[in-house]
Amino acid sequence: MTNPSVSDLVSLLHRGEPLCGSTRVALIDGPAGSGKTTLANRVAVALGGEPSGGAGTFSHAKPASVGDAVQILHGDDMYEGWGGLDTLDAVLLGQVLRPLAAGNPAGFRMWDWGVGARTHLIPVVPVEYLLIEGVGVGQREARAFANLVVYVDAPATVRLRRGLDRDGEHMRDEWERWQRLEEKHLRAHGTRDAADAVVDGTSEIPD
Repeated sequence: MTNPSVSDLVSLLHRGEPLCGSTRVALIDGPAGSGKTTLANRVAVALGGEPSGGAGTFSHAKPASVGDAVQILHGDDMYEGWGGLDTLDAVLLGQVLRPLAAGNPAGFRMWDWGVGARTHLIPVVPVEYLLIEGVGVGQREARAFANLVVYVDAPATVRLRRGLDRDGEHMRDEWERWQRLEEKHLRAHGTRDAADAVVDGTSEIPD
């Protein structure tokens, strides 16, 4: 499979009018460890924004503001731990996409995986482009607010190895359980089939 280029994805994002208020939304979904965060950062830079340090790195010293071109949100900041995939919609739809589309204040409290609780507020503002990456963010109801849905994939063994390299071998049971849960979720929402573009996270993605 030949991957779409970053410029191809940017072109797809610009089709039609914004579907979430004045904001064009890109949902970057796919199983954990496939390369979603890396792709989101590349798209953000191509749109004139800044890359994110990833989940858990939000800083009150540099929140998104209305004048920014791009804001990146991470599913890992929305889930309530390893069991939070099935309740993602409460944050993604209820606190981010629906309020933003209605012109109301939007935002959510970040899940701190270290302490196992929600901590500080991540405000979501009506920037030009909102990129949301994470397992499950391309779920059926969320797609109605998105100009672009991307599905990033990679073999399960590759994804597991990437996760364990990051989190440690002692997290193998959690990762394997998560892989079973995410497969069920992604299949139930038909996310891959509904995506505007499918990306191989083990192959080169041209600029």
